[in-house]
Amino acid sequence: MKREVITTRGAPSPMAHYCQGVAAGDTVYAAGQIASDYKTGVAPEARQDPAFPYYGSNIQKQARYILQNLRGVFEAAACGLQDVVKSQVFMTDLNDFFYFDQVWKEFFPSPPPRTTVQVSNLLVPGCRVEIDLTAVKPHVARRVVSGASTPTPMAHYCQGVLVGDTLYAAGQIASDYRTGVPPEARRDPAFPHDASDIERQTRYVLANIRSVYESAGLAFGDTVKAQVFLTDLDDFVHFDRVWREFFPSPPPRTTVRVGALLVPGCRIEVDLTAVHPRVARTAIDTSDSPSPMAHYRQGLLVGDTLYAAGQLASHQASGVAAEARQDPAFPYYGSNIQKQTRYILNNLQRVLAAAGCNFADVVKSQVFMTDLNDFYPFDQVWKECFPSPPPRTTLQVSGLVVPGCRVEIDLTACRR
Repeated sequence: MKREVITTRGAPSPMAHYCQGVAAGDTVYAAGQIASDYKTGVAPEARQDPAFPYYGSNIQKQARYILQNLRGVFEAAACGLQDVVKSQVFMTDLNDFFYFDQVWKEFFPSPPPRTTVQVSNLLVPGCRVEIDLTAVKPHVARRVVSGASTPTPMAHYCQGVLVGDTLYAAGQIASDYRTGVPPEARRDPAFPHDASDIERQTRYVLANIRSVYESAGLAFGDTVKAQVFLTDLDDFVHFDRVWREFFPSPPPRTTVRVGALLVPGCRIEVDLTAVHPRVARTAIDTSDSPSPMAHYRQGLLVGDTLYAAGQLASHQASGVAAEARQDPAFPYYGSNIQKQTRYILNNLQRVLAAAGCNFADVVKSQVFMTDLNDFYPFDQVWKECFPSPPPRTTLQVSGLVVPGCRVEIDLTACRR
């Protein structure tokens, strides 16, 4: 698949080891953007002027600054924001959401699907939001889809966009947007042992996403990638039990803990991508990378695109793998984060190889860290594997599924 690295002076040059964007075929993958110029911290244009404290707000200034920069990236790829088909918004405080959404409407009169969660931290202190966008070239046919029984969003996004054979669905939470968490998604106090809140919420969310799929002529068996955001990892095993009901043949999945979701009481948000079954696909399950303990697979090759599951430095027999731990006998040689990063990337390299890809074919990356103080040594290892780096989004989240794991890496690649 033909690709082009996107570089523009219309957006700040990254300090870390990633590029602004990659065009792979008709799809443009942009790096996550924050409101930093990478020279002064939060850019002056993105800060509230203390001389005029009642004009504007920090979150609105930051959102405008980011979206203007992302517009520059897409214009360099011969696209515009109107061509965005998938968006993820990571905020450090959901109290900012209403004011952020007002700015979003300015840039997206016809809004794309969106997933919005609260994360613990972003890479530059003072930054309050990171925005991750994917677009397609203007000539690609697309259609907005809505589920017949799926609640209408309160905020400014659509339920899904069908782009050729690919459906990008908005992240869904267990809200009807009328009563908060609806009765169907709550445990009945008269029957407290009948089911758990997370199981009811998961079924409610997946039923609503299924309605979106049906409007696009697809089914859950067509899912090629899943991201799951939980507010409490103690819910994971109960969530995974329901997941098996809906996905007998599971897609690759990434699961992280986040600080909060947009409706109080919601415990899970699910973000899915699907591809029409007429596109050939091959399940990727390697014997030389750890087998998942939960219900997902290592990767799925769909046409020429590989969707890999998020990987962390875990082995099913030991928690954090022995090779990924700092040796207490040699405390000054290496570091936990570097050992974990190498372990993960070695495993992902095997998944890529099984699909006929390598690190040079990666077109999108997301990195979920439990402590951004680990970022600099992590980035040093990243450079070893990616001499020519892909776009990247890096966030601090509240937790990962295996205690002691410090980073989860999520990659998408396209065969040349």
